[in-house]
Amino acid sequence: MDQLARMGEWVVSAEPGAVLTCIGLGSCVGLALVDRRAAVAGLAHVMLPSSPRSGDAPQPGKYADLAVPALLAAVLEHGAARHRLEAVLVGGAQMFRLGAGSGADIGARNETAVRAELQRERVAVVAAATGGDKGRTVKVHVAGDVLAREAAGDTVRLLGADLELVA
Repeated sequence: MDQLARMGEWVVSAEPGAVLTCIGLGSCVGLALVDRRAAVAGLAHVMLPSSPRSGDAPQPGKYADLAVPALLAAVLEHGAARHRLEAVLVGGAQMFRLGAGSGADIGARNETAVRAELQRERVAVVAAATGGDKGRTVKVHVAGDVLAREAAGDTVRLLGADLELVA
């Protein structure tokens, strides 16, 4: 069963045949949290580095500072063990060229924010396909494979049962 994480959303599954997907990751970051032994996976489609400090309660999956702890809690609820979690990042591209130093590279800022939150939560990033200037799609197979495909490019396996990677 395929589950799609749209912008600002996350999905979690413990169904062995499930595939979690983020399509069209440009500057957004697809964050996969996977416990291969428990066959539990979660995928968030993170749009922005940090939530607004005032106003209505934001959509948690939209912001790195809220999405990481929310996704972590969700995979733990589904039976993942924190010490076995592996994080994979996909996306974070610079889709528009603006002046140097403009701070407008939202893709890099998203990746930095997601990595900082994962470090705070003590979850290791084991693989990444980030940066560049092309969009990507990520597919997370609950059994443990994480595949990324760059627009008009090849599919790359970032995580799998027989892969030991370091990002």
